[in-house]
Formats: sequence, C-alpha cells, structure tokens
Amino acid sequence: MGYEQISYAVADRIATLTLNRPEARNAYTGEMADEIADAVRRADQDDDVRVLVLTGAGNDFCVGADLSGGSLAAVSADDTWVEPATRAVRPLFESNKPVIAAVRGAAVGVGSTMILPADFRLAATDSRFGFVFSRRGIYPEGGSTWFLPRIVGLGRAMDWMVSGRLISADEALAAGLVSAVYAPEDVLDKAYELAREIVEKVAPISAAVIRQALFRMSGFDSPQPAFALDSKLIASVIDNPDTVEGVISFLQRRPPEFTGLVSKDLPDFLPW
Repeated sequence: MGYEQISYAVADRIATLTLNRPEARNAYTGEMADEIADAVRRADQDDDVRVLVLTGAGNDFCVGADLSGGSLAAVSADDTWVEPATRAVRPLFESNKPVIAAVRGAAVGVGSTMILPADFRLAATDSRFGFVFSRRGIYPEGGSTWFLPRIVGLGRAMDWMVSGRLISADEALAAGLVSAVYAPEDVLDKAYELAREIVEKVAPISAAVIRQALFRMSGFDSPQPAFALDSKLIASVIDNPDTVEGVISFLQRRPPEFTGLVSKDLPDFLPW
C-alpha cells in the first residue's frame, strides 16, 4: 500500500510510522486513520520487525482531527461504522509488537488518544497533551475512557477529560501518562535507543504475551484468571527454545539470540 499521509520504514528490526502532514501540523483525517491501521498491521505481521516507533513529522505530533475539510460529514449512524480514532487505536492495542510513541509539540484530541495503547510514551519538553472533547461539544474517542483511567487513575482522567484543559509535559510525566521527558531534538533519538535495547535483549514472544496479558488480565475482578494463565505459561517454558537461550546467554554473559517468531510461535492456549 502506498501511503499519502504517513510514512513507514523498517531498519535494524525497528519499524517507524510517522504521521506525515507537517504542513497541517499532522492534523488527523480518515485517510490517515486507515493508513496508520494498515501500517501497524503490516509491522505486526513482519517477523523482521521487533519494535514499532510512532512519531510525527515536523514540530508537532498531531493537533487533532482536521476539521477544515468537513471531516464530520463522514460520520454514520450505521452500527458497522468505526470512528477514525478507533481505526488506529484498535490495531495498536491488538499488536504483538512493543510500541514506542515519541511526541513533540501538540498532541491534542486524537493526538493524545492514539498514543494510549503504546507501551512507552516519551515526550519532548514542549509537548502539550489535551483531551479537549468537552470543549468542542463532542465525546472522547479511540477507547480513551477505557485506557486513560488505567494509566493515570480515575480522578486524574476525570479532571483532564471533563475540563478538556491542556496538560504540560511535566504534568503528564508526574501523572504517568509519559515515562520520560527530553529536549525536543532528543526525543526521537531516545525512542530509538530504547527500541534498540528491546531488539537486542528482549524475546519477541515474551514481549507479545506480556503486553497483551497486562492489557487483558487487569480487567478481571480477581487475579484467578491470571493465576490460571500463568500456570500454563510457566509450564510451557520447558519446551521453549527462547527460555533455554535466555538462561544460557545470561549464564554465559552474552547477548541473547532469540529465534521465536511471533507469527507462528505464540502459545496456542492464549485466551485472546
């Protein structure tokens, strides 16, 4: 698929998905949503990709929906219609590859909701986040009312979403929305530094299972389902070549060489 509003590249086992409308401050459109979804699934199906880095071209990550072209005209009351933020967020949530979001400048509306399923969110000192829906007379999107309270707590999510106010990088860091803040010129390099560490040291099957288990097990009202899943997972390591490699490489004090492929080696008993 040729992309018009994003760019996609793979190097050193790292896929980079860049929102690429810098002239419009990466304002979000339905076409961009569909391109992001395609690229995320493309990375997920590529065994050469270990990590996905999500970023934006220019000085802003994404200023929200592009309303200049009348994008709201595309809204449908049909039950089969999927709103544009969900089209991108759902495949990010379902991905078996770790996702690192590297944010500069404005990350407003969908610019904030899109990064919630990322495993790591890194921000520049000039970043500003905003769940501004209440100030536009609309509603949160992309499952953000599910993700945000799990990340920052219900009280903070209520504050940010009901008020619709802008959130500084420092406040986002203190609340746990982002894990680190860097100078604008450094944030993407730091994302790649983290991505390389994952590529070099982390088993892709383990990462896939862990990220999905964290998302899906936390919704239960007791740890019993996690206990049951953990027992199956730990029992499966006896025949797992990655487990053997992980232990031996640790004992030999050398980098691991994991061979498991997400495309075919995920445990077949996973409940998702």
